[in-house]
Amino acid sequence: MNLTRRSLFGRDVFPSFAMTSSDALLEIDGLNVERDGVALLRNISLVLPRGRTLGIVGESGAGKSMLGRVLSRSLPPGFAVRATGLRFAGIDMLEASAGAHRALLGRRIAFIPQEPMSALDPTLSIGRQFALHLARLRVPSSQRRERSIDALREVLLPDPERLLSRYPFQLSGGMCQRVCIAMAFASNPDLVISDEATTALDVTTQRHVVELMHAMQAKRGTSVVFVTHDLGLALHACHDIAVLYAGDLLELGPARSVVDTPGHPYTRALLRANPPLTGERVMVEALQGRMPGFEELASIAGCRFAARCGRAVASCNDAPILLQALGDSVVRCTFAASAADTLARAPLPAVHAMTDAPFLVLHGIGKHYPAPRGIGRNKAPFVALSPLDLSIAPGEFVGIVGESGSGKSTLGRLVMGLDMPSQGSILLDGKPLDASREMWRRRIDAIQMIFQDARSVLNPRRRLASIVTQPMESRSHMHVDRARRALDLLDEVGLPAEMGNRFPSQLSGGQRQRVNIARALCEVPRLLIADEIVSGLDVSMQAQIMELLLALRASHKIALMLISHDLAVVRYLCTRVIVMQRGQVVEAGTTEAVLANPQHPYTRSLIAASPHIAPIPALHEH
Repeated sequence: MNLTRRSLFGRDVFPSFAMTSSDALLEIDGLNVERDGVALLRNISLVLPRGRTLGIVGESGAGKSMLGRVLSRSLPPGFAVRATGLRFAGIDMLEASAGAHRALLGRRIAFIPQEPMSALDPTLSIGRQFALHLARLRVPSSQRRERSIDALREVLLPDPERLLSRYPFQLSGGMCQRVCIAMAFASNPDLVISDEATTALDVTTQRHVVELMHAMQAKRGTSVVFVTHDLGLALHACHDIAVLYAGDLLELGPARSVVDTPGHPYTRALLRANPPLTGERVMVEALQGRMPGFEELASIAGCRFAARCGRAVASCNDAPILLQALGDSVVRCTFAASAADTLARAPLPAVHAMTDAPFLVLHGIGKHYPAPRGIGRNKAPFVALSPLDLSIAPGEFVGIVGESGSGKSTLGRLVMGLDMPSQGSILLDGKPLDASREMWRRRIDAIQMIFQDARSVLNPRRRLASIVTQPMESRSHMHVDRARRALDLLDEVGLPAEMGNRFPSQLSGGQRQRVNIARALCEVPRLLIADEIVSGLDVSMQAQIMELLLALRASHKIALMLISHDLAVVRYLCTRVIVMQRGQVVEAGTTEAVLANPQHPYTRSLIAASPHIAPIPALHEH
């Protein structure tokens, strides 16, 4: 990675809160990240004062995570970093030696990665990895175990003493993410860069992590760069919000101002793509088109959002547009000062099951595990899922919600056949699904599962066209049919046809999840089990996936079991919701009845912990 200084022509205008702090921790002036002469980040200038949280929002591929890569000097070969200034706590990051720079990482600058399953070493226990991290921080060996336990307890991980002996593959994705968060805060850093750190967490843990960040800020003046695709979460977690698109900073201002009075058409489009948790149920509006890829950026001299903007004129394409002041924010748009587009949306039509006759029925299904060895002979087995009954009809969308460890994923794995129930039965079209080969074939024909961690379930040696059509390999399909099906599937999930030749490692996290979804749709199953299907996606792709699911329901009568911690998404898609806590169903009913008037204290706590934007009104015919 090449680091050089660069003076830029044309100066952007910034509000006083962003550029004149006397207690700045991080100062970025005219930052460009280039590859083959093409700017992937273009003229980014930011100041982050001590004790403040800056949210960076935008779609996948906007360049949100690249700032962390610049600060950690972890960009791949071939990338050049050019800037007028790049300073951390008075240290010139462009001039710092490799050794001095490395000494900052993990101590004064901490990173929370987007994909914890990849960040943690699968061959080392959690305790061993934590001990190695604390050793690098020069914590005495006699104190490392207690420090590790305290750090894990701080992020609400149950039984941290026992957790130290477990390996990453024995934990859920959300638990691994909390381990990474605990390790990041263990050094009491000056700056935390959180790259989608709360994506895989349930709402109560998500809220606790945000409160933990705020407590660290109050205690030590810690600053946080909070990368997220969730505008609702950014509103509650951040002081200020920066909106990025294709490497350009389009809007910057106090969080409340950016959400309440957005000045850029792109910011307004992101808000319209968010489903509301309260108020009238309204349609989400997915952004049309897609973000330009690397090959296209070289030919765009002006606004990079112009191709997707309904207000663009010819002059928008001529030259880069400077930021201009709008209230207490700044906006990179020629029309920023004109009347804002309406944020109102059309009412969402009600969705019901297409028939009262269920095709999948669960009778008293439950799962328990024997007590671990050495615990004691009289120790009761661990109950992962208490016996429950559930039926699903064609086209019915059912939401399963609850905290991590509530039994949501266990239920999904039992239905999919990835684990066998300890009691009860599962009937498909009236016939019990047992462990026989014939029943397994019937099960996978009718049911497909979309997993939470897309990276771990995609074969890194296969190209995307091969991955999305992998279920066809046992069907004796002709090669030409498979190639055509691959193009159709990529198009259905919003990926361009040329991506069929890429490998998973060449995709962003959101793009990998789209491939994961496309593969599950290949043979058009009757039921999709979606385990946190949109938790890693930006709001525009989330809206596209939700629209896709509703379209598949209409065209193929596909049913959905949606396992999610996002109550707004569950409200948008599902007619029924089941609330689970510690393996038990504590509340169930129609989605509107449960979320609008929850009866159980646990349900009320989930709703209270959910970050959401104030509902946007619906448009009505007059």
